[in-house]
Amino acid sequence: MNDPIAALHETFAAAANELAAARAKDELLAELAQRRRLLTLVRPPVMVPLGRVWRLGVFLLGHDATVYATASLTRVTDTGRPTFQSAAVEKRRAYRVTAMRSGLPKGEAVNFDTTVIELDAAQLRASTGPLFLRGDKPFVRWSLSQSDDSALALDSYLRDRVSLLVDPPEGA
Repeated sequence: MNDPIAALHETFAAAANELAAARAKDELLAELAQRRRLLTLVRPPVMVPLGRVWRLGVFLLGHDATVYATASLTRVTDTGRPTFQSAAVEKRRAYRVTAMRSGLPKGEAVNFDTTVIELDAAQLRASTGPLFLRGDKPFVRWSLSQSDDSALALDSYLRDRVSLLVDPPEGA
């Protein structure tokens, strides 16, 4: 009987190697960290870089083949001024302000609030996240609002996502 976890490690390592060899575009992975108070001064949070990842749809893949579930994303850009249009718009603006204040390179895409997907058979069989095992076969929930019947096989999903980064469509 195959070991599905060993196969998952090999699959993600092969994808990371292919992306690295192709010098595919990657993004920054960061942690949104609260800074300690300085006397009575409450200092604003900062984004602390943790490494580089490739965005593969519902996954982020680290150069070391660590797999993360996608979460929040911002871009380091000029923040503009408050518009008070909606709470969601102001929240996204606040993340851009934090990214700029953190000294990250301008124009960089920054992924944060991510979680590592543990490659453990018992956890993946009970998973409600993007990666799960059905028997010994890995599947991807490309949309958490869809039923598991619409899940895609991991191999074909990764092949498509990696090919988009290795050979992006013209104008992308």
